[in-house]
Amino acid sequence: MLRDFFLGFVKIHVLHHAAQEPVYGLALIDELRRHGYELGPGTLYPLLHGLEAAGYLAREDRVVGGKVRKYYAITEAGRLALAEARLKIAELVDEVLEDQGPSTPLAPPADVEEAGIG
Repeated sequence: MLRDFFLGFVKIHVLHHAAQEPVYGLALIDELRRHGYELGPGTLYPLLHGLEAAGYLAREDRVVGGKVRKYYAITEAGRLALAEARLKIAELVDEVLEDQGPSTPLAPPADVEEAGIG
């Protein structure tokens, strides 16, 4: 179940980066790793395909170094979804962190690390 929460965060990350510029899988894997998400292609590519099928991303095939690379750019529906997600995130952060005082970073629970997404 915890993995599902983090996959939701990953989807928002993907939309955020695709809104800045077209992105491709391996670059996203590296970017997400910077944020502590250890995703493999078997997790990320189905996620990208799902966002494309839902109309949030549009794919463009480009030849790079003699190979076809799939780039994903955000669509108008993706921009609307990202805008709504940003509002919900702000509301959630305000509520969850309300009256908590200074936060202390904690190590992720073992099950998050085992899932490869924490």
